[in-house]
Amino acid sequence: MNFEFFIAKRLISTKKYKSSISAPIIKIAIAAIAIGVIMMLVSFATGMGLQEKIREKIAAFNGHILIESYDNNSSQVSLMPISLNQDFYPDFKNVSGISHVQAVATKAGIIRTETDFEGVIVKGVGADFKWENFENFPEEGELPDFKGSLNEDVLISRYQANRLGLKIGDKVITYFPREGFDKTPLLRAFVVKGIYNSGFQEFDELYMLADIRHIQRLNAWEKDQVGGFEVFIEDFDQLDQKGAEVYDNTSSFLDTRTIKQKYYSIFEWLSLFDFNIALIIGIMILVAGINMITALLVLILERTQMIGILKALGGGDWSIRKIFLYNAAYLIVLGLFWGNLIGLGLLFIQKYFKLFPLNPQTYYVTEVPVYIGWEYILAVNMGTLILCVLMLLIPSIIISKISPVKAMKFD
Repeated sequence: MNFEFFIAKRLISTKKYKSSISAPIIKIAIAAIAIGVIMMLVSFATGMGLQEKIREKIAAFNGHILIESYDNNSSQVSLMPISLNQDFYPDFKNVSGISHVQAVATKAGIIRTETDFEGVIVKGVGADFKWENFENFPEEGELPDFKGSLNEDVLISRYQANRLGLKIGDKVITYFPREGFDKTPLLRAFVVKGIYNSGFQEFDELYMLADIRHIQRLNAWEKDQVGGFEVFIEDFDQLDQKGAEVYDNTSSFLDTRTIKQKYYSIFEWLSLFDFNIALIIGIMILVAGINMITALLVLILERTQMIGILKALGGGDWSIRKIFLYNAAYLIVLGLFWGNLIGLGLLFIQKYFKLFPLNPQTYYVTEVPVYIGWEYILAVNMGTLILCVLMLLIPSIIISKISPVKAMKFD
């Protein structure tokens, strides 16, 4: 092995190699490997980043699993209350992997200003609300504090603030219609405590967050009655499994849904990214492999005389094949180096400087999200190296067909 590696190293470093006709083809093969790696890294990072970011935003507004009354009929608002006194609240002890459970309630309302009005869903949250999920959303002001006495503070979206001309400290006059045309709507005067922007317009145009005690009073509920519960799990990959376990460990009078079930179309769209990533990886490895095969064949053709001399000296076919495979592996590693350097450089620039924006109406995010994980970086590099070398085993068979006598006369 040391002999073959030494010959391969000499083959790479000779001036004749660097100035030979194969040099441009070798450079193209290295460039193909590098471009392929860049494309694969970008595909993984942006595809997985978009999936993760959208999942996080949906979970921030809904939790991972929703527990509600069957009477709500999948409505956006809480129609029927359920008791706060449940075996799974505040700690879901019967199911492992549950990180948090919070009580919520929602009610439809209309915000009225001097010049305009806008329909909203007021989401009531309490002291148990997981504000950590909103830590990246606030643009202005502060997050409300609902742990103490009842207050009128609310968190509205940038979308709502722009449409209604609201700013921090403004009063938000909100009307809550009641059943029956002859009944006067209920009115509440809230105060803008903070303005958030999740970039998920489907939620931003709907939700205004307020103290859950307002919803309880508006609906004439008791203090221990809420609209439902939002359950957060530790591992999103176990969502379907945990959703089934939560269903089995709740009352038959309560309905449970995962966010995959509630937002089926969004998650079906996200699943397409897995296919796109696999398709790009397959194409890039195929292109890189074909270029390396071409480079290897040209290199073999150019070194036919050397192959003949090595065979005349007693070199076996497999030993000589290994010389060219080592040489090809070196070129692949060189391409991987430049591909990783450029690809990871672009990803880190996007991660920290956010140079490339996206339309939130289409992609639910304001900029291209990037997920950098060493697991897929290692998989891309090892997979490319192994698959390309395996693809080169077939064209290297041509070495065994070369006759030493004819090879040494070859020019």
